[in-house]
Amino acid sequence: MGYHTLHYKVTDQAPSTMTSTTVPMSIRLDVTAREKLKAIALRQKRSPHALATEAILQLIEQQEREYAWHQSCDAAIKHFDETGLHATQDEVMAWLDSWGSDKELPPPVCHP
Repeated sequence: MGYHTLHYKVTDQAPSTMTSTTVPMSIRLDVTAREKLKAIALRQKRSPHALATEAILQLIEQQEREYAWHQSCDAAIKHFDETGLHATQDEVMAWLDSWGSDKELPPPVCHP
């Protein structure tokens, strides 16, 4: 299988605020992926490098959000383990079911 090396610059900021120092990096793509990337770039009138950089920045952002979510879940479990405070599924479902009705309920109160 043939590979093409794609060289591009990665920054630590979103594309709209690219003012940081960039460093070169290369990745290996199989021929099919490289051709598809070139076709997309042509359709969008952008360079394959710009598309690859954008995709990598989006992946980094998504992975950081996912990590933060897992950290908050771990913190919530720790808090529950330490305090025992919780709301039951029935309490939460009653609250959610009331949304949009004339008798919308307040959020359930946590209890031991």
